[in-house]
Amino acid sequence: MKTPGKQVVLVRHGETEWSHNGRHTGRTDIPLLDSGREMGRLLGAPLKAWRFDAVYTSPLSRAADTCALAGYGDLAQPREDLMEWDYGDYEGRTSAEIRAERPDWTLWKNGVPNGETAAQVATRVDSVISDALRTDGDVLIFAHGHLLRVLAARWLGLPPWEGRLFLLSTASISVLGHDGDRRRPAIVSWNDTTHLRA
Repeated sequence: MKTPGKQVVLVRHGETEWSHNGRHTGRTDIPLLDSGREMGRLLGAPLKAWRFDAVYTSPLSRAADTCALAGYGDLAQPREDLMEWDYGDYEGRTSAEIRAERPDWTLWKNGVPNGETAAQVATRVDSVISDALRTDGDVLIFAHGHLLRVLAARWLGLPPWEGRLFLLSTASISVLGHDGDRRRPAIVSWNDTTHLRA
């Protein structure tokens, strides 16, 4: 949905085997499934509602390939600061497996051993937000579930752990913008997957 004012459009990558199975996928470079590649192609049509002055992507293949399949590969700037949360010792594990050992565990509250903290992820996304705000027009970002949830929280001026409030599906489109006076950050739309029903 395109409305007046500068917008930052967030796209979570298409489906992988690990995202399908609920496994924490941080820095492991898992490829898209065939279904994930089709999701990438289906993103092209709705994204044509915008004219982007900049396109950023995580360098991990699941995000970069989603970007290319949607038609933005030639325009994309790979950014290390858009890589997914480093899950450390919990890489490749499901939340249920982790809670079998730590019943009250959540990523947002407890973090991960030998991985990144929410504050470290926030530092990375704050840099992305700063660059996006310096761009004249709209910005398109292809990245990962937890990272994009932190980015949304930081856009709104919330602490990074409040990303827990923003659920995000694979190949979804979310739009960040500003309220009517264009001064206060706001969410224009969130977790739109209607294009996947085609």
